[in-house]
Amino acid sequence: MAHLIRHKITNKLTNAANTVSNKSQAKVSGVFARMGFQAATDEEGLGFAECDDLDYDYRQGMKMDVIQGEEEGGPTEGEGELDGDSHYQRDGTGPRPSTLKIGGSLDEDKPKITSWEAGWNVTNAIQGMFVLGLPYAILHGGYLGLFLIIFAAVVCCYTGKILIACLYEENEDGIKVRVRDTYVDIANACCAPRFPALGGHIVNVAQIIELVMTCILYVVVSGNLMVNSFPGFPVSQKAWSVVATVALLPCAFLKNLKAVSKFSMLCTLAHFVINILVVAYCLSRARDWAWDKVKFYIDVKKFPISIGIIVFSYTSQIFLPSLEGNMQKPSEFHCMMEWTHIAACVLKGLFALVAYLTWADATKEVITDNLPSTIRAVVNIFLVAKALLSYPLPFFAAVEVLEKSFFQDGGRALFPDCYGPTGQLKSWGLGLRIVLVVFTLLMAVFVPHFALLMGLTGSLTGAGLCFLLPSLFHLKLQWRNLLWHHVFFDVAIFVIGGICAISGLIHSVEGLIEAYRYNIHE
Repeated sequence: MAHLIRHKITNKLTNAANTVSNKSQAKVSGVFARMGFQAATDEEGLGFAECDDLDYDYRQGMKMDVIQGEEEGGPTEGEGELDGDSHYQRDGTGPRPSTLKIGGSLDEDKPKITSWEAGWNVTNAIQGMFVLGLPYAILHGGYLGLFLIIFAAVVCCYTGKILIACLYEENEDGIKVRVRDTYVDIANACCAPRFPALGGHIVNVAQIIELVMTCILYVVVSGNLMVNSFPGFPVSQKAWSVVATVALLPCAFLKNLKAVSKFSMLCTLAHFVINILVVAYCLSRARDWAWDKVKFYIDVKKFPISIGIIVFSYTSQIFLPSLEGNMQKPSEFHCMMEWTHIAACVLKGLFALVAYLTWADATKEVITDNLPSTIRAVVNIFLVAKALLSYPLPFFAAVEVLEKSFFQDGGRALFPDCYGPTGQLKSWGLGLRIVLVVFTLLMAVFVPHFALLMGLTGSLTGAGLCFLLPSLFHLKLQWRNLLWHHVFFDVAIFVIGGICAISGLIHSVEGLIEAYRYNIHE
């Protein structure tokens, strides 16, 4: 009898020790998940490609099975979900994040960013390398191009705000509550209940196109900068693009962006310095500025391409929902959007104007190609390094969107998972990544025209994601709460965005066909 009692006591003590040990492991895992999310948050200012997946990465890090007691009868009474446990799914199945913890809110522990950090994210997205094409837009648009830079800033700031408004709904007490998390959630809500997943598919397709086109533009600009930096070398732009792509092949093996992101931040700061150097050189030639060359009329054939270039330089709507959700004070989001877009408008307008005044009709697609040969090579090499180190960001984001949509969609994927049970990338999954890198090379080789590709991307996805969809979604989801002037603004933006998108798309495609035919004959 004493032996039996001793045996039962020993079993209970062992079970209790295991439960405490498992619970401690869950807490430690939750802490590390939160630390991993903080690292991602600190690095998200490095590009729009990382920002869109912040919430998802956090949830994945926090998603662990509820640990059950070993005693018969299920989990230990009173334990419930442990700190760090979560069954929240990105597709909306499972409880909302607010139900993850008992006696507290997830928001209390979730790392947040300040409005200044959020502003850095937006600034980095809308004032990156592609501002180098803005002087070329002034070449074909004159003063109307300058006006369009201001107009695009105002519209993109407004549509960013109304896109965030679509994340919220009023509860029974009239208080606005965040009921959606991403751009895809907004799109699906607009298409429900008849086509609940259609909107998300449209946004995902647009996002993939924009990310892949961004990768292509990095390869194109790398080849363009190198061939103009070393004109004496018997190497063509296409050959330089091949060399750049060979250097980019390791991107297919990427599992995370931590190593690349640190270099990318340094290159981003170097890019701002280069912009300052270009402006300083232009100011040194202020006495020779060609004010009479700035036109009051437009080149009807090429100005629509300039519209796409300007719109593409302001695209940031894709990651704004995740960004706003990770702010310490979401109420400061509107103010942050205003000062970032005002700053972008002023800096872009001044940069484009002084660069065009300096070189006038000789302005090239990438403005650094106009610099004297003595400093052009150094500046362009820095920009090539910036382009090559920026390539992994949109590439990795595009791969993640493709994998989650077609290979990891909660058992509903069209194809089997490209990762093994241990998380190791399968050979055919690696092959698909290499194919994507090669595809960006082929596009850069067959259409090596920076301005045309940038205009096409801005007209196709930039206008859709920044102008058309936010205004349409705002009208659909917030119709009952809109004042008449909001309705007018949304309708006007939708119409203007549609006209710009169609005209820019037509002229960009015509230009690409013409350039392709020229390359074939060449």
